[in-house]
Amino acid sequence: MTRSDVIHRATRCVTRGDFAHTLARRLALATESQKPNNHAALRAYLSDELRPVLETMGFVCHFLTTEAAPEMPFMLAERIEDPALPTLLSYGHGDVVFGDAANWRAGLDPWQLIEEQDRWYGRGSADNKGQHTINLLALEQVYLARGARLGFNCKLLFEMGEEIGSPGLAEVCRQHAALLAADIFIASDGPRLHADSPTLFLGSRGCINFKLHVQERDRAYHSGNWGGLLSNPGTQLANAIATLVDGSGKILIDDLLPPPLTPALRTILQDVVPAGNPGDPDIDPHWGEPGLSAAEKLLGWNALEVLSFVTGNPARPVNAIPASATAVCQLRFVVGTDSDRLIDHVRRHLAQYGYGHITVELLNSSPATRFDPQNPLVDWVLDLMREISGKNPTLLPNLGGSLPNDVFADILGLPTLWIPHSYPTCGQHAVNEHLLRPVVEEGLAIMTGLFWELGEQGSALLAKHREYSLE
Repeated sequence: MTRSDVIHRATRCVTRGDFAHTLARRLALATESQKPNNHAALRAYLSDELRPVLETMGFVCHFLTTEAAPEMPFMLAERIEDPALPTLLSYGHGDVVFGDAANWRAGLDPWQLIEEQDRWYGRGSADNKGQHTINLLALEQVYLARGARLGFNCKLLFEMGEEIGSPGLAEVCRQHAALLAADIFIASDGPRLHADSPTLFLGSRGCINFKLHVQERDRAYHSGNWGGLLSNPGTQLANAIATLVDGSGKILIDDLLPPPLTPALRTILQDVVPAGNPGDPDIDPHWGEPGLSAAEKLLGWNALEVLSFVTGNPARPVNAIPASATAVCQLRFVVGTDSDRLIDHVRRHLAQYGYGHITVELLNSSPATRFDPQNPLVDWVLDLMREISGKNPTLLPNLGGSLPNDVFADILGLPTLWIPHSYPTCGQHAVNEHLLRPVVEEGLAIMTGLFWELGEQGSALLAKHREYSLE
C-alpha cells in the first residue's frame, strides 16, 4: 500500500456517499451550546455519535470534567500503539451556534444535510462537524490500510463549548496535561484563505473586548432648557474613542501596537491576498495602519474596533441630553502585544486626554499565538500539501480571528499546525452554512496523506523539530 493508494481509497468515500451519510447523521444532532439546558444533547454527540466510531479503531475514550465548567462535556480518545512512537494530539468541537432555522433560505434546514451542486448545507457543516469528520475519516483510512494500526500514537480531544468561549477547556488541559501529552498538534478549524487555496496556519490573533462607560447624571434633561450647559456623555465618549483610533482605523495609542513586522514575516505575507472571494465585502484600501499591505494589516498587525456605541435611545430619540453613554470596543492583536496590561494602558491614556472619569472594564480576552514558521515541521506539512494537491499552499503565520490555540501552544507546549477545510464565505455563524465538496475532497486527500507520512517518517521528523528547537 502506498500513500497514493490510501488517498485514493479515502477520496472514494466522498464519491460513494460515505462521507455525506456520516455528516448528515451528525448535522441532525442539534448541538447548540448557546441554548440553555442543552447539556444532554451536547454529551450525547460525544458518547453516542463519536465514541462508537473511535472505539472501532481501538481508541479508548475518557470523559473529562472540571470544576470550572462542571456541566460542559469533554472527551479524550487515545490510541497508544507504542510509547516509542510519535504522539499526535488533534482537536475538534461538536457544538454549533443557534440553528436560526427561520432565516435560512427556502428549501434549506439547518438540521438536515442538503446537497446543491458542490455545496453541502447544514449547521455545523463548516464549523466544525464537517472539518473533524474529514480528519476522522482520514485517520480511519490510514488505520485500515495499515492493517488495524496507524503507525503513530493518537489522542483526540473533543469539546462541546467552543462557540461559547470554550469554558473549562484551559482547566481540563492543565488538570490532565500528562494524559494529553503529545509531540505534535494538528487540527482543523476556521477558513482557508480562499476556497481553492490549501492553507496552513500556525496560531491565531488574540482578542480582548472591553467596555467604555460615561455616567454623567442619573437621568436625561431637556436639550432646549439645558443644551450648552450640561456635558453630553455621547459627545465625550465619541471624542475619547477618537483619541484611541482615528477616522481611518489607525491605532493612536502606542501601547496597543504590536512589534514591527520582521523581514521573515513580511516575506511570508508578501504573496497573501485576503478577500476577493465571491460574497466577500470590498476591502477599504485606506483603512488601518498606513504603509501595510492588506495581509500585513490582517495577519501581522493589530486592529481596534468599536463593536457598539449607545447613548440615549437610538430607536426612539427624544430632545434630551442623555445621562450616559456606553461603547464596547475590541482589540484583535498579534504575538508580542502587551495585552495583559491593555486596561491599564487605556485608562492611563484616557486620563492624559482629560477623560479619566470614563470607566474601562475588561469583558473577555484570549491570547495570541504563533508557532515558529521556520520550524522544519512547517516545511514538512507545506511540502506534503503541495505534493498531494498539486497547488502551492498558503502559509498564514496566524489566523486573523481567534481560536483556543493557546491551550495547546502555551499550556501543553505543543507545535500547533492548523489545516482548515472551509472557506471565508461558508456561512459560518450565519444562515445557509455549507461545505464545498471540492474542498472536502482535497482536504481529505491532504489529511490522509499527512497521517500516512506521520506513520512513515514521524520519528525522524520530530527529531529534526527537537534539534531545531534547541538551536
